Amino acid sequence: MTGSADALDASPMSVPDEVDVVVVGAGGAGMSAALAAARLGLDTVLVEKSAYFGGSTARSGGGVWIPGNYALAAAGQVDPDDRARAGEYLDAIVGDTAPRANREAYLDHGPAVMDFLREHTPVRFQWVPQYADYHPEAPGGRAAGRSVEPVPLDARFLGEELERLHPQYTKAPANMIVTQTDFRKISLGMRTLRGPITMAKVMLRRLVAMLGRKRMYAMGNAIAIGLRQGLIDAGVPVHYETELTGLVLEDDRVVGVRVRGAGDEGERVVRARRGVILGSGGFERNLELREKYQPQPTSVDWTTGSEFNTGGGILAGIAAGADTALMDDAWWGPTIPLPNGPWFCLSERNLPGSIIVNAAGQRFMNEALPYVEATHEIYRGEATGVSHVPAWMIIDQRYRNRYLFAGLGPRQPFPGRWLKHGVVRKADTLEGLAAEIEVPAEALAVTVERFNGFAGTGVDEDFHRGESAYDQYYSDPTVTPNPSLHAIDQAPFYAVKIVPGDLGTKGGLLTDERARVLRPDGSAIAGLYAAGNASAAVMGRTYAGPGATIGPAITFGHLAAADIHAHATKDD
Repeated sequence: MTGSADALDASPMSVPDEVDVVVVGAGGAGMSAALAAARLGLDTVLVEKSAYFGGSTARSGGGVWIPGNYALAAAGQVDPDDRARAGEYLDAIVGDTAPRANREAYLDHGPAVMDFLREHTPVRFQWVPQYADYHPEAPGGRAAGRSVEPVPLDARFLGEELERLHPQYTKAPANMIVTQTDFRKISLGMRTLRGPITMAKVMLRRLVAMLGRKRMYAMGNAIAIGLRQGLIDAGVPVHYETELTGLVLEDDRVVGVRVRGAGDEGERVVRARRGVILGSGGFERNLELREKYQPQPTSVDWTTGSEFNTGGGILAGIAAGADTALMDDAWWGPTIPLPNGPWFCLSERNLPGSIIVNAAGQRFMNEALPYVEATHEIYRGEATGVSHVPAWMIIDQRYRNRYLFAGLGPRQPFPGRWLKHGVVRKADTLEGLAAEIEVPAEALAVTVERFNGFAGTGVDEDFHRGESAYDQYYSDPTVTPNPSLHAIDQAPFYAVKIVPGDLGTKGGLLTDERARVLRPDGSAIAGLYAAGNASAAVMGRTYAGPGATIGPAITFGHLAAADIHAHATKDD
């Protein structure tokens, strides 16, 4: 099939009355599902609530964690026993918090899905060197990492449709392309030669792109753009501003969807001869659902997920009789609630010369933990009766002089509005800083003194920070004896507010290894599938490595389409 203008901007009222497959949601899961369905010969339509494609995938760092894929093989990072080792790893970290059959299907089929995307979209992937699995010391874990990211691409081929790319998490100048590999080096500022050299390369690439009138994109943007072009090439229409309002059931089978447009067109039914695939995202922007299911305190203002992710697909599935799982969990991450929007902390809390304390002025975790686990620790601490929300990241002027911080360059002063809004507090002494954040001054002084002692010996006796290969990814190799630890002793001192943010929720409809949605009794709801954050995470309550959200989303979206096709063929 070939693309057409009709595939670019279809209106809600132009959705056909009946097709083989209806896919809900134009994020990574939905677009992967629609592309696979179309390439398998199924008449497919995709409906999207917002005016944009890409969803939370477009707002992400773009990592994909699928062991054994072609990009890892090209980099020499696939061992003969890697499939078995990856299975051992997921068994160790996920355990019984998610069905084993699902993760086995993920590992078995993920590499083929990556091959499929290479064949049918313009996006290509490359290994992210040394970005460790998040639990590399667990059985089967890999310190060198299994994460890949998109090769930056020139998106001029998408034409006017590029204007529908979901707004980015943080705004960057046009053609300013920073990959995950680049970011690691740049975050260290001038501490190593790699920092300024990488920044110079980024600026040179931008200049060349501008002179060539290119439109360069990387990270999650590149995945979304590649998938969108794949849909155009496959002739799949995307109907924007078309919101799912419910599922149509007949004889205990889902046979279609109810949708409505943004205007006064009213509600209409689109029938699905073969199946409906929900790739509609999580419920991170639905405060009612967050307060019902998730630990407190919570807020829709702390998430970096798409503003349109309000759980519509999950609610529709529940109304159709579906079971759910992991609704109290999310793809958490310690987050700075900046006045202009949340900042998801990656490198900031890992770099040496920083700690995070609770309302008692005490450390309560290894600050460099993988972000899901770090936020679990925040909520675990909150449940003890000592306030951990907000927590406070304590740093000194030396740290600010050395490293990037929430988009600010080294030595760049914190913006006045950050101080005005209380996100950042400043004092010339630790005692003064303790007063600013209302924690016991003596306790904070003891905490910092003890941590400084650990920095001197290189051993964090309390929380073992810096011992994991993951801890060391965003560390400073010039700092010895432990690149994750440095004393906090150069005034002025700063405290930065930390809240339990997230990339999206990870609870949703319970599915099996074929992405079929299940009822509480374990039976499958005929004709209904789910993938991505509309489904309960295959990773359970943990996070395997960079890209363990997008990897399952694109894989199970594809598997849903494959299962529909397999049964359509049998029925025919």
